Amino acid sequence: MSVPRGLRPWFVVAGAVALLGLVAGGALALSGRAWVLVVTTRLPLALAVGGVVVAGAVVAVGAARGRRVRVRAAAVADAEAAARADERARHRRFLQRLDHELKNPVTAIRAAVAGLGPAAASDDGAARAHATLDAQAGRLAHLVADLRKLAELETQPIEQEDVDVAQVVRDAVDDVLAQAQAAGRPRPAVTVSLPTVPWPLPHVRGDVDLLYLAVYNLLGNAVKFSPPGTPVEVRGSDEGGTVVVEVADSGPGVPDDEVGVVFDELARGRDARGTPGSGLGLALVRVIAERHGGRATLRSRVGHGTVVRLHLPADRP
Repeated sequence: MSVPRGLRPWFVVAGAVALLGLVAGGALALSGRAWVLVVTTRLPLALAVGGVVVAGAVVAVGAARGRRVRVRAAAVADAEAAARADERARHRRFLQRLDHELKNPVTAIRAAVAGLGPAAASDDGAARAHATLDAQAGRLAHLVADLRKLAELETQPIEQEDVDVAQVVRDAVDDVLAQAQAAGRPRPAVTVSLPTVPWPLPHVRGDVDLLYLAVYNLLGNAVKFSPPGTPVEVRGSDEGGTVVVEVADSGPGVPDDEVGVVFDELARGRDARGTPGSGLGLALVRVIAERHGGRATLRSRVGHGTVVRLHLPADRP
């Protein structure tokens, strides 16, 4: 049984008293003198018993104090867990309410813009205004859909199937490259490094579509923020029972004061405000990772690039 730090000196004193009693008794007994018979049979025994009693009391007090500390720690942990659960519940209600409030107005705006199409085409200024309204209405519709997806993802059950993470990575890379080609953009300089020996990347349990979405979002962000022709690397590793998918880019990087909020909903860094996007991509990655018992992390250096890692528990046979 461990003794609390504050009681350790008293425990040492008690042990010393008991040891002193035993040593004194032995020494006096070996002297062979009759006049010390009482001392050899009474005093050392009293010292030894006293030391044992004190030591027992110290241990008992320490055990009681340890129980109180554990009870307090458990209560604090329960309170913190309840607070986090309440915060997540309030956050989900906010997203659901925001989706409800935005959905109908956005639908009405898009319908009105579509109805103005033929009239707007007769005038260059009106045509430009129409195009702007149509693009921004589409952006709002996409944002509402992502908010709905995020709110549902935090509440609804997810699939629990065997997922080959390496194949998910290859599919996401192929789709990002094909999308760039279809849009007439330069082919992104994406390289993929996945282990094959002594064993391939372990599988995980989860929802293959959600995990694909997480990897696709990471890769899409990396390509979007990297200058054309600069490298983007996708790496996989098995780190002590955790499957890690790492996407590294050559973009502008994330300032230190923004690293802590990049996984929040609607977060848009100073250097990203001129780049199209809803600010929900990394939030989706974070929630997907958490729903699979994992996490998402980010490291960045301004002027050099960013590394985002998706950590997932491996499904060991």
